[in-house]
Amino acid sequence: MKSLLAAAAVSLLVASSAGLAAGDAAAGRIKSEPCLGCHGIPTYHNTYPTYHVPKLSGQQADYIVAALKAYRDNQRIHPTMNAQALSMSEQDMVDIAAFWQDLGK
Repeated sequence: MKSLLAAAAVSLLVASSAGLAAGDAAAGRIKSEPCLGCHGIPTYHNTYPTYHVPKLSGQQADYIVAALKAYRDNQRIHPTMNAQALSMSEQDMVDIAAFWQDLGK
């Protein structure tokens, strides 16, 4: 019985991980609305304060997810990005990453 429960738990984890891995670009577009103010401007420079903003369009989804997790965990420091990433679920991150990756196609 314990082995059946363990197998069921592993199956659920694998299924939920597979769902997260794919990402939903359409949902990511909606979830990316706050990102567009900086990452969606043509020159990728903020007006005030003036600084270069990374271009996300076409970036690999895995990289975006890793970066968001690093901001969430304070391994990368940028006050705005830390606050944004802290409010995101893992599904939000993969959806947003799918949107930005697809935007470059």
